[in-house]
Amino acid sequence: MTADPSLRFTLLQRLVLAIVPRVVSALVWLCGLTWRFRVLALEGVTPTVFGEKSPANIYCFWHQCVLPCTVYFRYSHAVILISRSFDGEMITRILKMFGFDAVRGSSSRGAREGLLGLANVIKTGRTAIFTADGPRGPIYQTKMGPIKLAAMTGAPIGAFHLQPEHAWVFSSAWDRFLVPKPFTRICVSWGPWTHVPADLPPEDFEPKRQELNAAIEFARLRSYDYFKKARA
Repeated sequence: MTADPSLRFTLLQRLVLAIVPRVVSALVWLCGLTWRFRVLALEGVTPTVFGEKSPANIYCFWHQCVLPCTVYFRYSHAVILISRSFDGEMITRILKMFGFDAVRGSSSRGAREGLLGLANVIKTGRTAIFTADGPRGPIYQTKMGPIKLAAMTGAPIGAFHLQPEHAWVFSSAWDRFLVPKPFTRICVSWGPWTHVPADLPPEDFEPKRQELNAAIEFARLRSYDYFKKARA
């Protein structure tokens, strides 16, 4: 995975891109070694096993749990949709160090190009990943991209949430970004699958978007209950 040749950066930005991703990835690696993952899945839902290659599915989660997802799904060979921006380039380089690949695009720029790229990923037997609420939110609101991709490919959509028991929360950020504290437990909560028929008419996308939204929220809220019961 190389830098996007269509993007142009200043000298300062190139210096930041050369240094910051290495520092961040090293810190995440070190913290990740201390995290303890606990899987919680509905009956009939087969979760991806830690450290194993993912099947050819579409996976969706909220933007706030990017950090624990990066560690949990490392070396899964999954491909994630990342915005065409300086921040997106930074994230792309960090994810490369954890075994991910990227398709560039977003819900606002390069959307069609990004979806076509992910459709090709599905065809090759790899998994496509979305931060379902996009790069800018609003929080806990799924964009239409995963539904469009599922209609193009027929691939099922898996919904999950990774909730740390103890974390620093960036309350000022739109997504309330989570940074798990060292040695914390992290609940990997899986919601129900969303199945979108191939070639579903666009006028029927919205009910499926709502279904996916409910599945991710189910996973998130169930992870809260897991820790409440553990403390009881």
